[in-house]
Amino acid sequence: MSNLENKPNNQEMEGLTETGKIKKVRIKGNRNLVVSLLAILFGLIAGAIYMLAIGKNPITGYYFILSGGLKNLERIGNTLATATPLIFTGLSAAFAFRTGLFNIGAPGQMLMGGLCSTALALTLNLPQYLFLPVILLGSMLSGALWAIVPGFLKAKFNVHEVVSGIMLNWTAYWIVYYIIPTYFKAEYLETESAMIPANASLKVGWLSSLFQGSFINLGLFVAIVAVVLIAFILDKTVLGYELKSVGYNRHAAEYAGISVNKNIILSMMIAGALSGLAGAAFYVGYASNMQIGVMPSQGFDGIAVSLLGNNTPYGVLGAAIFFGLLHSGKGFMNAMTKIPPEIADTIIATIIYFSATSIFIERMLDALKRRKRGAK
Repeated sequence: MSNLENKPNNQEMEGLTETGKIKKVRIKGNRNLVVSLLAILFGLIAGAIYMLAIGKNPITGYYFILSGGLKNLERIGNTLATATPLIFTGLSAAFAFRTGLFNIGAPGQMLMGGLCSTALALTLNLPQYLFLPVILLGSMLSGALWAIVPGFLKAKFNVHEVVSGIMLNWTAYWIVYYIIPTYFKAEYLETESAMIPANASLKVGWLSSLFQGSFINLGLFVAIVAVVLIAFILDKTVLGYELKSVGYNRHAAEYAGISVNKNIILSMMIAGALSGLAGAAFYVGYASNMQIGVMPSQGFDGIAVSLLGNNTPYGVLGAAIFFGLLHSGKGFMNAMTKIPPEIADTIIATIIYFSATSIFIERMLDALKRRKRGAK
């Protein structure tokens, strides 16, 4: 048999190439997972050092953090409820990052989604099976429309989305500050809206009873659907390919015939819609009304969730649940050990630092790999 006969044909070559690509994706995915786990480990070590520095036992501290978030079904439900808005805002940040944008305007988009949800809940009177889709759709549209502004300014005038996003956060803050007391205030309180009626709330009796009366709500299921949908859009559709192409190289994408301006605006709208859903999940799901004078921290925390999740939808899901656990457990830790709850926030900040500087962790892994090869 000749050498020509031994050579693989075109189909075999394509198969080999595809196999190589799959292997590269798996290696990269495993590496990203290791980097995230190391960032968490370093954050926990830093937290242990902080606890030791104030004369507290870190093992006891971490035990009560875990107990506070996972001790029983009620606490597990509260952990998942705390994680739900973080899943949405983390997805929002990750989607923007993957398409070359930095959506720091998530708090404002979340406020507008929450304001629309609250307004619809206190204005309409529909059966719950109709009410909830209307509220979710309204929150999505509100967040998307609010995100059009930084998207348009970026596309047409190259105004950085961070600048316009921060400005719009405070614009949304003051809009809520005016509208809630003027049109939707509680009977005896000026600083919060009236209570959301039961048929407009994402909290449902059977789910709360299943988790022993926790704050868990239907927003969690919507968030999981959003994770799957965003993963599908980014990795399996032409739209996702075009959006990522614009993010990676705007000029190359334009040369290839992709409408850059349209995709920038569309990317910001999708990110804004996700943040708007976070507003619905928080203000008519986790909470039962809307307060004024509070910038939702979940909008900023979503950036940290995205970084820890390596800007992937499923990574965001895991990172949001982990952050939800820390947030749920820190109060219990403080009550049982008198360790300040700010320790948990410091742990989160340290994890964010190592996630944001993952290049150093990757270099450390490369150095260990080279040392291992040298030893062999």
